[in-house]
Amino acid sequence: MSKAKKHEFRPDDFVVYPSHGVGKVISIEEQEIAGIELELFVISFEKDKMTLRVPTHKATEVGMRGLSSPAMIDQAMGTLKGKARVKRAMWSRRAQEYEQKINSGDLIAIAEVVRDLHRTDDQREQSYSERQLYEAALERLTREVAAVGGGDEGNAQRQIGDVLSSRASAA
Repeated sequence: MSKAKKHEFRPDDFVVYPSHGVGKVISIEEQEIAGIELELFVISFEKDKMTLRVPTHKATEVGMRGLSSPAMIDQAMGTLKGKARVKRAMWSRRAQEYEQKINSGDLIAIAEVVRDLHRTDDQREQSYSERQLYEAALERLTREVAAVGGGDEGNAQRQIGDVLSSRASAA
């Protein structure tokens, strides 16, 4: 392997790992695993107090990507404004689909989950599993909006909350 290999991600870049959300590349290191020299991205997920090592040659294969563009964030916010689309399938099947969308790393799919599971005060109570999925999707969306917008999760959360409440008042 040549040392001058061009990487898609560099230290201090924010990346999205599908099953964990937004993390920060701390370094690129070489490590010997099972007798094979591997080059790894070391990614820190500060909020989860977790560090992940991803082989550089597998990064795109596993779905690791850079942060969304501001245009993609706008598109996700537009998705939040839409009408909730809840399929008539059994909850276990819908929950599985929501879980897949959350772990896909696709910002629009995550926004769809937030939109579909969002409840206003006058709507029926959410089940525990619905609330868990909603909060997981909301957290992923919030972290990426914050990272793209400069890092303030409080502002990102307010921005998403405003979009969701404007949808509720328009309904």
